[in-house]
Amino acid sequence: MESRIGRMCIERGLKMTGQRRVIARVLSEAQDHPDVEELYRRAAQLDSRISVATVYRTVRLLEEKGILERRDFGGGRARYEATEEGDHYHLIDVETGKVIEFEDKEHAELIRRIARDLGFDLVSHRLELFARRRPADAGKDTAATPPARTGGRSKR
Repeated sequence: MESRIGRMCIERGLKMTGQRRVIARVLSEAQDHPDVEELYRRAAQLDSRISVATVYRTVRLLEEKGILERRDFGGGRARYEATEEGDHYHLIDVETGKVIEFEDKEHAELIRRIARDLGFDLVSHRLELFARRRPADAGKDTAATPPARTGGRSKR
């Protein structure tokens, strides 16, 4: 059975080799936003024949086909996530590098209204917040207690 990203590859006409299937599976199962080196490490655990060059080529191809999106959350390495429909945003903890995904319908509506008021139809948008945890909240696990207005999505 194909992974979610594997199905997206097939829908876009990509030939699915065994190594591409492994990489697609690792990306589909990721609960975080891995960089290429981390993606390689995980894929090589499943298939030791996969090279880092294969992972780089595959990621570049999936990005060109609109299956993956590159994210720059600081730290000098691009990280990746599957292209998804709908609006979700990222809060990056600058101390730990942890990425928290969230949704906010009010923000999405505001952005669309601004574009419309300026005479445009919004094609896409991004919101990435870089933040440091407040000292009073240092012991809280954000993934366990998301703010009420978010969709509660959290990826580490």
